[in-house]
Amino acid sequence: MIDATQTFSIIVILGAALVSGSLLAPYIVRVFNGGPSRFDRILDPIERRLYRLMGAKPEATMGWKEYFLAALLLNVGQMVLAFIILVYQNVLPLNPQGFPGLSLDLAFNTVVSFATNTNLQHYNGEATLSYFSQLGAIQFLQFTSAATGICCMVALVRGFRAGSANLGNFYVDFIRSLTRILLPLCLMAALVFVALGVPQSLGGYVPVKTVEGSTQTILVGPVASLVSIMQLGTNGGGYYGANSAYPFQNPNPATDVLEIYLMLLLPTALVFVFGELLGKKRETRPILIGTYGLFALDLAIAFIPPLPIVGPGLETRFGGFFSTFWTVVTTAVTTGSVNSSLSGIHPLAILSAFMGMLIQATPGGKGVGVMYMVMYIVITVFVVGLMTGRTPEYLGMKITARDVKLVMVAFLIHPLVILVPTVLAYATHAVDAIPGLTSLPTSVGFTQVLYEFTSAAANNGSDFLGASANTPFFNLATAIVILVGRYGPIAVLLALAGSMVGRKRSSEHSLKTDSNTFSLVLIGSILLLVVLTFLPFLILGPVLAYFQGMVNFFG
Repeated sequence: MIDATQTFSIIVILGAALVSGSLLAPYIVRVFNGGPSRFDRILDPIERRLYRLMGAKPEATMGWKEYFLAALLLNVGQMVLAFIILVYQNVLPLNPQGFPGLSLDLAFNTVVSFATNTNLQHYNGEATLSYFSQLGAIQFLQFTSAATGICCMVALVRGFRAGSANLGNFYVDFIRSLTRILLPLCLMAALVFVALGVPQSLGGYVPVKTVEGSTQTILVGPVASLVSIMQLGTNGGGYYGANSAYPFQNPNPATDVLEIYLMLLLPTALVFVFGELLGKKRETRPILIGTYGLFALDLAIAFIPPLPIVGPGLETRFGGFFSTFWTVVTTAVTTGSVNSSLSGIHPLAILSAFMGMLIQATPGGKGVGVMYMVMYIVITVFVVGLMTGRTPEYLGMKITARDVKLVMVAFLIHPLVILVPTVLAYATHAVDAIPGLTSLPTSVGFTQVLYEFTSAAANNGSDFLGASANTPFFNLATAIVILVGRYGPIAVLLALAGSMVGRKRSSEHSLKTDSNTFSLVLIGSILLLVVLTFLPFLILGPVLAYFQGMVNFFG
């Protein structure tokens, strides 16, 4: 049970994210509409040079296939570049620790993970990656993957916007999202983190003598810049293996609260961007109520008064409340960073984390969360149409059988790439290679494996296994899950947006999707879809772990 002070903390942090997100949204809309800015004189020449470097024609427009292929090919090119850096980091500069290059399967898993905004880490960064790899591969991909998600969401909205003839130009959207949104925000955030005590250095690790006379190595590096983009871009991959549970990455309560706020900022802002870019601000209402209504449910589950059955690893610097609150936030917005060991979190909080990753729209990652909510809205209007006996409509457009098939394919990709690999991990005995996993209670071990693939499919990245999952099976299996879980739904939902371009609209007898009633129906339909799909597996995992803990507690 949380007290009044903790409730106030939740209200302040969420309120700050909602207010600042609503204020940031008009600026983001101007960026993607090509509106004038006081920085145009500086940024326009830089952007034109980048277009020429990429061989892009900024005046060209794209349909959904061209837009998706441009995003996919650019992301693949970035993966190749980062892969080379990671494998050959031993011969590249800025490697004062002399780290060797990564194995091929670990490098493949890492570049796929970071290029898709997943940031699942099967390595300990402070003991594995050089400064050049941290900057040139990891942080580079964190920027580009975040930009890709934002661009795809903007393209989706353009497809639904009245009068649109195309989805825009991916290269223009991509460059402008970097130069005008992500880079300025991250620069400001990094400066604040440095002021609060987060290191930013390229000087190498520093050995020091402790007061007890022993030697300790101070592991410093370009940490502040990584923390800013990992939280703002809902990436989640940390400089250290312990992520934000490591004192240098998250040194005090001020940085802890700031990191939680930054995780929420862009996903919340893009909810408001949806309505403004659409030209119908009231259509923000169902998405906003839906996302934060489901988020409130996640919090309620996580903060059910727990029995004292948590394991080791709970972060004592911030306490159980902020550890649990962080866990709910980081999975709701698909960031995946952690400020405590998941093994120390109560099973009901882990169940809440599963809900955030399975729904992916509470409010979800930046851009992709809104795309998933649009998917749920289309499913809901179809169900409402069946119940009322009339043709389903959204924004005055009739929802066709093809539209429903597309959104159902997008939805079904998720359970497919979670449940099949989880079963294969046990069927092939790949779990036996994870140190200590088979010695855990069955429900706890199953929870950790299910969580691994759920986190990968949801492009979240938080996991129990960490560097212990650095095995060929888990490196390759999670990489495949990440790729399909990222690009499959995006491709299908962009196809949906492409089919909406130029579609006739009617205001007669149109379903009111901007009402509170529809918002409640939307929440109900999302819960039914997710619960019916994943309930048996959740019962075998965190739910069973909770009841086993109760039995053990009461003797």
